Amino acid sequence: MNYLCVHAHFYQPPRENSWLEQIELQDSAYPYHDWNERISAECYAPNLAARILDDKQYITQIINNYSRISFNFGPTLLSWALDHDPSTYKGIIDADKQSQKNFSGHGSAISQAYNHMILPLSNRRDKITQIRWGIDDFTFRFGRLPEAMWLPETAVDSESLDLMAQAGITYVILAPHQARAIRPVGSTEWQDVSGARIDPARAYLFRTASGGSISLFFYDGPISQAVAFEKLLENGEKFASRLTGAISADRDWPQLIHIATDGETYGHHHRHGEMALAYALDIIESRKSAKITNYGEYLEKCPPAWEAQIYENTAWSCVHGVERWRSNCGCSAGRPGWNQNWRKPLRDALDWLRDSITPHFETLGAALLRDPWAARDGYINVVLNRSPESRERFGREHFARDLTREQQVTVWKLMELQRHAMLMYTSCGWFFDELSGIETVQVIQYAGRVVQLAEQLFGLLFEEQFLSLLALAESNLAEYGDGARIYRRYVKPAIIDLEKVGAHYSISSLFAPYAERADIFSYTVKRLDYQTADAGKLRMAIGQASFTSKVTQECEILTFWVVHFGDHNVAGGVRKSNGTPEYHEMLSSISGAFERVDIPEVVRLLDRRFGDGTYSLRSLFRDEQRRIVRSILSSTVAEAEAGYLHLYDQHAALMRFIASLGTPMPREFTAAMEYAVNSLLRKACSAEELDGGRIRNLLREAQLNGIPLDKTTIEFLLRQKLENLASRFAADPSNLDKLLDFQRALTTVKQMPFPINLWQPQNYVYVIQMSLYPRLRRRAQRGESKAQQWLEQYGILCDLLMLRIQ
Repeated sequence: MNYLCVHAHFYQPPRENSWLEQIELQDSAYPYHDWNERISAECYAPNLAARILDDKQYITQIINNYSRISFNFGPTLLSWALDHDPSTYKGIIDADKQSQKNFSGHGSAISQAYNHMILPLSNRRDKITQIRWGIDDFTFRFGRLPEAMWLPETAVDSESLDLMAQAGITYVILAPHQARAIRPVGSTEWQDVSGARIDPARAYLFRTASGGSISLFFYDGPISQAVAFEKLLENGEKFASRLTGAISADRDWPQLIHIATDGETYGHHHRHGEMALAYALDIIESRKSAKITNYGEYLEKCPPAWEAQIYENTAWSCVHGVERWRSNCGCSAGRPGWNQNWRKPLRDALDWLRDSITPHFETLGAALLRDPWAARDGYINVVLNRSPESRERFGREHFARDLTREQQVTVWKLMELQRHAMLMYTSCGWFFDELSGIETVQVIQYAGRVVQLAEQLFGLLFEEQFLSLLALAESNLAEYGDGARIYRRYVKPAIIDLEKVGAHYSISSLFAPYAERADIFSYTVKRLDYQTADAGKLRMAIGQASFTSKVTQECEILTFWVVHFGDHNVAGGVRKSNGTPEYHEMLSSISGAFERVDIPEVVRLLDRRFGDGTYSLRSLFRDEQRRIVRSILSSTVAEAEAGYLHLYDQHAALMRFIASLGTPMPREFTAAMEYAVNSLLRKACSAEELDGGRIRNLLREAQLNGIPLDKTTIEFLLRQKLENLASRFAADPSNLDKLLDFQRALTTVKQMPFPINLWQPQNYVYVIQMSLYPRLRRRAQRGESKAQQWLEQYGILCDLLMLRIQ
């Protein structure tokens, strides 16, 4: 028996705001909110329902790839998916359960060292916590202990393997060039396999310094390289042949052919890569070329008969060991004239920050906790569940005694200090070419959170010295200068405290009212008093509220006042409350000036009452800022739109005549036509009922006049329309009217001159084919007219969706 295993490492660089604990709007991911959402739509979700096509390009099967491969998901990515893509998250968890049925009780999901830190470059304490957090996060999500752990970038050293073995991890996956020597178990002579000469088709045993052991799998390097970088996924048949072609008649043991790549290869990096994977696995299995398995099942059936030694401090993505994450080793995307000299001073600055806070953490932590480091190891359970009950459990286990609320806040800040002191070592910060890249700015932002918390907790200044070290990291781009300038440009403005949350709340409340209790990202707000007034164009709100961090439990009562002078002109102030009498006195004095529409007096009072604590629309968090700006601009945009539409309506015939002559169109006409036609198309595609004739005429107008279409937006609108109709039909699949509504919309959409993503509608209809369709077919065969009518229309629907009826 020969075996085949495909491993996919699914991971995204962290993108969340360190204070809000959420990813803010990323315009480059349009039409999605952010890149996690976009990549989930392109890769993570499609692998739950990968298509297998026949020679006519009709879908014959829809396959869950996760249940047939080995995979790991970064914990920070799964945390995002749980909140923002719950159906995909659930599908991944369910796939692991299915894989246990497929593979003799061994689940295909494996854990990952928590936040993708390069373990060989970490101190022993961080390694222990990264492994512990990775295991606990996995157990929380998958409901079982992990058999294995993915090493970030497969970066390995003996100490990390020893610590993982002690934690109960049974195997890891490495690159072939990380193997140094091998020998049969029981032999005393080692065989040199340097230069990736190890045979990957078996498991190997690694004996650790503490007397334990862990199994090693060295993946097939050439095939993995071809999948990731040589377009092997363009053809599922070739992919399958390449995999099975690695089976050798010269081996006299049950061979394991296995590869490992980034999971995003299957759908994001290579469009439809998930389909090639599904097809390859299907034909390998149907032809009995090899048994599809995962590492856990293979290890049970074929325990290691050979031992292996590793090259210390090596990784799969750096030919210089682990230098990519600490020096200008030459590994880069190869931008001419650029260097990565910034890598070392960046790591040195973070090392200084970590080592500088450690003695203060230990001293203050020892006064409140039984063991500060054990508390850090256990804090993952609070990160996963920040409920009062979870915090109480943590307190019972780790608090040195009963703590006051203020002391508990100090503990939570100490734990967050340490969490961010690990997050700032996320490997992506060093992987790419430029210091000002978003991944590197992200790790510097984590460091900014460490600096903020350290200065609050210990009453010492860390920022100045940290920036002096960060300044030694020089950007390749003159406008960014160095790490210190990047910190001041991107990190310093992003730092949030409760006062800034108060500013966001007060300003945004003028545009959309809040309930008495409201959540603002990682903060909760309880309204204590809220007064509004209008005077001409002026609008005002003044009030008090209690603001609490869900993360650190820090709480303050703040007084706020905000005035909207019209358009984008908003000014507000926030400060700590000095008590009820002072608040009422301020309310009285401000109200008088406001009622008189005395704008200079209003501004003077703002300055006098709030001083430096004044804010504007620039102070809003990005998503709400964008929403409010759109609201402010709506009337102006509507006015411009009306102008373009009027120009188009009045002179459309003339524009068409000019176009027919081949005469260059005046720029004013070109702009008007492009805006008007796309605007009308967007409206038609988002209407309650799609008007096929209207859409057809607008498309013809665009074609005749060479008008470029807003394909991205129009496709997204139509996709959402079809998904809603498909969901409606799936909820009541025997309803012929809902089937016909969906069918009509789909007929209209199929006339678009660009493809529409039909993935979700196809999924809905495929499930119906597997469930309701056989029952109605039997009823139709018995002569039931309604069933026959439904069957006929369902067949037309499947044809439109390119679904083959089995």
